[in-house]
Amino acid sequence: MSIDKVTKQNGQLLASVISFSLDLQSGIPTYLQLVQQVEAALSLGYLVEGDQLPTVKDVVSSVAINPNTVLKAYRELEARGIAAGRPGVGTFIVASPSVITQKKLTALRESLINGWLREAKKSGLPPKAIVALFNNAISEMADPNSISTNL
Repeated sequence: MSIDKVTKQNGQLLASVISFSLDLQSGIPTYLQLVQQVEAALSLGYLVEGDQLPTVKDVVSSVAINPNTVLKAYRELEARGIAAGRPGVGTFIVASPSVITQKKLTALRESLINGWLREAKKSGLPPKAIVALFNNAISEMADPNSISTNL
């Protein structure tokens, strides 16, 4: 996922574009990867209420997936109360979670890099194993009752 925000002009945001990327080996359904990327962008403050998501046609052409997959992702975002479609106009973010400050995000990122990630690398874990371990830990944190040893 990448975010490209155009600067403001007369107090108005001219454009906000999220570019999706897919990991076909992740085991996560494609539509959920799109949903997760929008949620991550919201959590990090890259997308805010009122921002427009790319059109289905734009997503299909950029990541080469079925239009129904994009529609399913956008419907899921609507069901979660995150986005709303406006016929003939597009899909827009309608709710934003509270985000932490950029200063706090930077501090957390530095702590992650200089702590756990550096230690994992020193231990000899390749990047894919680090990601798998991190995702496993996140899953366990989200649902402590489903402790899994599967990486």
